[in-house]
Amino acid sequence: MDVLKTLNEGMSNAEIAARLFVAPKPVDHHVSAILSKLDVWSRGEAAALAREAGWF
Repeated sequence: MDVLKTLNEGMSNAEIAARLFVAPKPVDHHVSAILSKLDVWSRGEAAALAREAGWF
């Protein structure tokens, strides 16, 4: 959920990693998993879907 919230803020993977105090590689995997699970093609679509669903 933390990674999805940062996608809503338009952050890059490197910025997300810095904010969450993790390495960039796991962020890459989390973003890919989010896009796959939500069945969307872009970070913006994932954020829009989450907003519409009321997840944040």
